[in-house]
Amino acid sequence: MRFLLRITFWLGLVLVLLPRDKTPESEKLPQIGAADAVQAATAAVSDMTQFCKRQPAACEVGGQAATIIGQRAQDGARKIYQIINDKKEQISNDKNEKTDKNDKKAPDHTGSIAMVGEGDAASTVAPRDTLSQDDLALEWRGPAAAN
Repeated sequence: MRFLLRITFWLGLVLVLLPRDKTPESEKLPQIGAADAVQAATAAVSDMTQFCKRQPAACEVGGQAATIIGQRAQDGARKIYQIINDKKEQISNDKNEKTDKNDKKAPDHTGSIAMVGEGDAASTVAPRDTLSQDDLALEWRGPAAAN
């Protein structure tokens, strides 16, 4: 309970101290310095620590409410986690189905290259060393240098 109160307090303090844009409405509000705000916050925290001594019934009910709210938050987080995981699995399954459909599609065959098993086996293998001896005898020359 105290942890929640402290977190709420400090988060509120941070939000109050953030710089804001100047507007006509903000000019009408009283101006409070950071030191005054910190002093008031410290006094409020010290008063909150004494609250459970002054009002034990309210503190007990508040603790029970905090427990219930924490449990509901955990249940909500668990539900969101399950929804996210279900979506991930659904997306993954959809991608796998698309991949399986693409894998089952017949391969493209234009007929320009013989497939294995068509014609004689020698024509399907690309020949090696296709340069003639005259081709090999020529000396290599790079591109002409520009002046």
